[in-house]
Amino acid sequence: MARDTALLARAARTGETVFSVYSWARPTLSFGRHQPAAGHYDPEKIHAASVDVVRRPTGGRAILHNREVTYSVTAPLDDEPLRAAYTRINDILVDGLARLGVPATIAPPAGRTPIPSTRPCFELPTEGEVIAGGRKLVGSAQWRGENALLQHGSILVEDDQSLLPSLSIEGRGETDNVIAPATLSQLIGRCPEASEVASAMFEAVASTGNAEVTRIEEEEIREETLRHVPQFESESWTWRR
Repeated sequence: MARDTALLARAARTGETVFSVYSWARPTLSFGRHQPAAGHYDPEKIHAASVDVVRRPTGGRAILHNREVTYSVTAPLDDEPLRAAYTRINDILVDGLARLGVPATIAPPAGRTPIPSTRPCFELPTEGEVIAGGRKLVGSAQWRGENALLQHGSILVEDDQSLLPSLSIEGRGETDNVIAPATLSQLIGRCPEASEVASAMFEAVASTGNAEVTRIEEEEIREETLRHVPQFESESWTWRR
């Protein structure tokens, strides 16, 4: 999360767009920027399940980062609506998934965007999200800073999001009948490595026709990333809502 924040600042400063893909060292529960967490999720249950916790700089609902691959895109703001940027990024995701053999599409309009709650992020797709077989495959959220935007989200490899209700204070009740999301393992019959997903996504980025696509090295952003780490290690930030 600190790295995504550093890349957001870099986009505002340099005008660069960066597409990155990563996985997590430990199972981690991430809360959306404005999602209620205090009084809804149980820190003792989370600790007992050997799950770390962090609050994302973007919005949306809780996601368990474990059997999934996370992507992030940081870009400078221009005069186009944020919805246009969201659509363009999701088109790249669909292209990348097709390179893995996944027949993903974009969800049509289907009611209002859900408010932040303890219900799973992958419960139902909303307009513009990436789906497969009518079920949500990629959960995405966006945040706009002063001069740049960050969009990031999770591509499910397997469905372990069902663990989320057991980490809440309320328990399992309101999520008993949630429709299972789509997963890469179901769609292609195996669990791809994060590196394979990343390669497919980077091929999709390269195919956009931008001749200036280059690779950014971790060391280029490391110093700025470390400056943001204390915020995301802070329990007051994580449990501020």
